[in-house]
Amino acid sequence: MVQPISNVAQTQPVAEPTKTSTQKPAQPAAKAAISADSVNLSNAAQALAATLKEARETPAQTVKEAQGGDLQARRLLAKEETAKTIVK
Repeated sequence: MVQPISNVAQTQPVAEPTKTSTQKPAQPAAKAAISADSVNLSNAAQALAATLKEARETPAQTVKEAQGGDLQARRLLAKEETAKTIVK
């Protein structure tokens, strides 16, 4: 059986006050006090982050890094070149 709700108070909409002041609001104190929290990643997490960064790298970036002396980039280019030779 459904019963109607009879004890509900009706509220009137309230208009938003308009700002007529030309003053800027004061900066909150929270911005002044910068948090000194820090995060330390484990060695495994750092290695995973580096692996993910390398995986998203474009071939052009890899060539540029290899030309700049990046040993990991050189190894990757050598590995890709070997794979191309084997496929032929």
